[in-house]
Amino acid sequence: MSPLIQFNQITKVYGTGNTEVRALWHVDMTINTGEYCSIMGPSGSGKSTAMNMIGCLDQPTDGEYLFDGQDVAQLPEDELAHIRNRKIGFVFQQFHLLSHLTALENVEQPMMYSSVRSAERKRRAAEALEKVGLGNRLNYSPNQLSGGQQQRVAIARAIVNEPLLLLADEPTGALDTHTTQDVIDIFSELNQSGITVVMVTHEPEVARLTNRVVWFRDGEVLNHNLNPADLASVTAVPV
Repeated sequence: MSPLIQFNQITKVYGTGNTEVRALWHVDMTINTGEYCSIMGPSGSGKSTAMNMIGCLDQPTDGEYLFDGQDVAQLPEDELAHIRNRKIGFVFQQFHLLSHLTALENVEQPMMYSSVRSAERKRRAAEALEKVGLGNRLNYSPNQLSGGQQQRVAIARAIVNEPLLLLADEPTGALDTHTTQDVIDIFSELNQSGITVVMVTHEPEVARLTNRVVWFRDGEVLNHNLNPADLASVTAVPV
């Protein structure tokens, strides 16, 4: 497999002098195309900063970040925005759906910035909703949907542009146990279809369903290839 995400000595420093915070410090990390992995670590470990870096939402202070073979570490914002829209799908703990739009219209939103014609937008949005099991809820507004259904709409929105990477930040944090399993099953199915899935989570029971865990602490990667079955050995400290 070829690398999709490659950090080479990535450093992210906030502040200067006495207020300097090393959020990431000389991090090397590789995630291959087609992988399904999770990123974990205690609060303040750098996992959220790493997620922002992976998603081209932030840029490093130093180091090289290769995404799909391109060094994106110091690209201008307009080029980063294009990469985010075309190659990365985002799923967050909060669903960030627009309340005045239907499920179909919410899923259409990423295509509004890609010059996709209206009929094609609707077709692709409906297809994405069908993939997450909401083909019969196209015209429902968010307040007519359960929390799990709203997260499914958010996932459909994330995949409608057929991204290379699905990047999920605590995607099950607001869901109950049963609904969490439903959402994780969708991630597994999407990964099996060829999408690389990277999930930032504090929930060991969720991370155990991925294939590999990258463990952060104090801005560094302590374990690049932690077997999810071995999480109990490292989660004695609250995450």
